[in-house]
Amino acid sequence: MDNRIIEKVEKFVEKECQKPSCKYGPGVYLGHIVPVVEYSKKLAAKMHADKEIVILGALLHDIGSIICGRSEHHITGSEIAELKLKEFSYPTDKIEQVKHCILTHRGSQKIKPETKEAKIVAEADSLSAFDSIDGLFEAALVCEKKNRFEARDSIRNKLKNKWGQLSLESKRMIRDKYDAAMLLLK
Repeated sequence: MDNRIIEKVEKFVEKECQKPSCKYGPGVYLGHIVPVVEYSKKLAAKMHADKEIVILGALLHDIGSIICGRSEHHITGSEIAELKLKEFSYPTDKIEQVKHCILTHRGSQKIKPETKEAKIVAEADSLSAFDSIDGLFEAALVCEKKNRFEARDSIRNKLKNKWGQLSLESKRMIRDKYDAAMLLLK
């Protein structure tokens, strides 16, 4: 595993999250990106996946949203990742694998992940939502300008959708969080 490239990508993503232009604020790095990376590492170990690809995919999965906005961020993110990884002289075949993770991480787009690594990043992204309900409220209220009732309903529906996208193994990991969230968001 090339720790140098991972460190460079971590610094790049964290720096982009700190910029005033980041719609989701600087908290998105610790509140979302880092948990996605941590879940990805756990799942990669269980599934015997390429840990380097999984970590880079997890770090870069929302870079399009951070830099360009949420709409089509899976596409803009894969383009940004390709440019940045080429800048770091990362191998082309591995860049394609990372891009696939980014392109397929959004369950709402119905683009099926074709590799273990892409499935892991999508799964980890869904799992992280259950760790940052406060961040989901912040995004709904501040960024999306919803009132508190719209925000509650939106978050409840988002979590139900994320739950439906999870594998049985992942559901076991967070069952208590899902049940608690549904109870609180009634």
